[in-house]
Amino acid sequence: MKTRVPVLVAVLGASAAMVLVVGCVAAAILSVRGDSDEVSACRESVQAGEAKVRTDRWNPPEEIPGLGDYPEIHWQVRALGDPCTRAPGPTDWAYQGVVRLRSEDARRLAKRYEFVPYTSVGQPPHPDSPADAWPALVPFLPTQAHWLHSAQYDEENPSTRWRAAFLDVEHQTLFFVLRDH
Repeated sequence: MKTRVPVLVAVLGASAAMVLVVGCVAAAILSVRGDSDEVSACRESVQAGEAKVRTDRWNPPEEIPGLGDYPEIHWQVRALGDPCTRAPGPTDWAYQGVVRLRSEDARRLAKRYEFVPYTSVGQPPHPDSPADAWPALVPFLPTQAHWLHSAQYDEENPSTRWRAAFLDVEHQTLFFVLRDH
């Protein structure tokens, strides 16, 4: 009888250890599954946000100077990384937009910032030109555009984001790209 008790204690101890290990593994699996569900929900939310074409006024207006009291704007935002990851650090964002200007504001903008004709022929291509507009914004661009570009405007302060802008005075349209930095 004495030999049975230590064997019984050993079997019970091993069983308890096994239950503890299985419980920890199950908890880890459920935790990862819960994280996976959260990540999936986050990614769906980000995709929905990126697909949305916004029409609310740009804020802060200083990021796109000289627009005046424009009658119409369409813009989108996209993550440049994965905002749903658990990795530390901020996610950078890119913005594109098309602004319909009043004719006097388009002329004033072109003059003030010395916009010059932009063509991709004979010039190094600009990485953020209207040719790279996101599909949902393309319908708001003029079909026969005569784009102008100004490095001075792109570098105008305050610039809390990298900026590129292209202006079509004839169609009173400004295409812009902003990137966090």
